[in-house]
Order: sequence, then C-alpha cells, then structure tokens
Amino acid sequence: MEFFRIKKDIPFMRHALIFNVISALTFVAAVFFLLHKGLHLSVEFKGGTVMEVKYPKAANLESIRHTLEGMGYTEPGVTSFDTARDVMIRLPVIKTISGENSSQMVFDALCKAEQGSAKKMESVTEKGEHIVKTGCADASGAESLALQKVEFVGPQVGEELAQNGLNALVMVIIGVMIYLAIRFEWKFAVAAIVANLHDVVIILGFFAFFQWEFSLTVLAAVLAVLGYSVNESVVIFDRIRENFRKQRKSSVQEVIDNAITSTISRTIITHGCTQMMVLSMLFLGGPTLHYFAIALTIGICFGIYSSVFVAAAVAMWLGVKREDLIKPIKEKDETDGAVV
Repeated sequence: MEFFRIKKDIPFMRHALIFNVISALTFVAAVFFLLHKGLHLSVEFKGGTVMEVKYPKAANLESIRHTLEGMGYTEPGVTSFDTARDVMIRLPVIKTISGENSSQMVFDALCKAEQGSAKKMESVTEKGEHIVKTGCADASGAESLALQKVEFVGPQVGEELAQNGLNALVMVIIGVMIYLAIRFEWKFAVAAIVANLHDVVIILGFFAFFQWEFSLTVLAAVLAVLGYSVNESVVIFDRIRENFRKQRKSSVQEVIDNAITSTISRTIITHGCTQMMVLSMLFLGGPTLHYFAIALTIGICFGIYSSVFVAAAVAMWLGVKREDLIKPIKEKDETDGAVV
C-alpha cells in the first residue's frame, strides 16, 4: 500500500556528505556529553531502596510522588504494578536520609499523607496463622495502606545490571552484523552497524545532556530502537539489491537513490503509525512511560535519518557494487551432455 508514488528519484546521495558531516558533529557532541556529564542512572543501576506499598483503593501516584519530593527525593520512581492499588517506589540514596531508615521514614510520611499513623498490624490467614506486617490505620482504626516489601539494591547489583545491559547491547550488535553479512554483504553489515551505533549514542547523548533518568525501561527502549533501525536498513538494502538486478545500466548512486525514493511511502506509513503510538505513551502514559517514550521518539526519528543518509551512504563509500550482491551466471559448457 502506498500513499503516493514519486516518479522522479530524489538525489539523496548527492547530499550525503553534508548530512554525514552533521551526523558526525552530532555524534561527537553526544560522546562529549556522555563523558563530561554522564548518565543520570536510576536506582536499578546505582543502588537505593525499593518499596512495595498496597493501598485499600486506587493509589494517587501524583500525591505519593509529591510527598516523596517534599522529603528531598528528586525524581522518585513511583509506578503501579499488578493492580491500581499496588505501588512500587524506587528511592535513590540521598545524604540526608540513611539507607536503613529510609523505608520507615517514607512509609511514615505516606501514612501521614493518608491521615493515619504507622503501626504493626496483625492478620490471620484461613489456616489460623498470625502474620505481622507494617501498616497504618486512619482515625477510625481501618487499615489505610500496608508495607508489603522492602528491598535494598546495593551498588554491586547496579554494576551487575549495567554490565548485563552492556553485554546485551554487544550481543545485539554482533548478531545484526552476522545476519546482514549472511543475507547481503559485509559492506552492508558494517554500514548498518555504524548507523545503529549512531542512533544509540545520540539517544544516550540526549539523556546525558538533559540529565534524564536512565532506567531499565530506557535500556529496553534503546535495544528496541536497534532492532527498529535495522529493520529500516534491511528494507532499503533489499531494494538496492533488487534494483541492481533490474537497473543494469544505472550507477550505484542512482540505484541507491531509487531504492530510498521507492520506499518513502512505506517509511511514512510504518514510522508514522509507530510514532503515533509512542507519542500517545509520551503524552498520556504519565511519568512511568515518559522517558521510555522519549527514548523511542528520538530513536525512531534518528533511525529514519540514519538508514537513509548514514547506512546507505557508508555502504556506497565502502564501494558496494552489483557484483557484491548478484553472483555472475556461469556460462554452460557446450561439451556438457555431449554424446561421445
């Protein structure tokens, strides 16, 4: 399906050098901010306290977040899980509150916000077992919220998660290179990896420059962008290979221009639909999905750009030609099958 068809090829490769100079400058700027400012890592990476709190009714996440900010926590992680009554709170380490007392102080503050007081509460199961848990009750004595679980994430765990995330990124890159080298040619594999690393580094550069929180969900978005960008590059590479078969007299630059031009309609449809979904998460998903959606938005925009101006241009500069993708047809020996 196509929205429109462009009859005359757009000369993308004529301006490839200019756009790649811009890409190189953007890439260098992203690396600079990563080295100078670094990433604002979340609790999962640098350590902190994770609490699970259960409310008697749907929890007001904004109110909880406001209470924590009043205690001195900047950008605390407050998300719902399982049900709307279950809330997971991620607290970074701050100097004013010790790690051992942070959970109790936070729970006391949440109880006060619910106009109750914290205390030990007992409950009896169907088997007659007594369970003691930390909870708080309002003025009438009814339970208002309960502290279900408290975990302290140490720096060693954060380092392990960061290492695992880096390993996942390297494995994806190696896998993509092997796939493209087998399906197309090693020049296309190198071009696609250069373009994908361009996208990843620029996303990380944005997060370093604005000091947005980098969490596991953002890491998942970065890995998703890798796959998304590769998909766009594969579509263009496949059209280039097809054009090499059809356009025997065209130059490499003309073949690439035609391949990109002929896939523009498809790019608008797929990326437009995806971007609408991501923007809905960005504007309507709340703080929980905010940075996840930002990473995807940046990745999708730069993924289109890199597939057109970076991947295709690098493949052209590496000297890709028709013989790299189309094996020459061997002439049949006239003596084969001859009767002696």
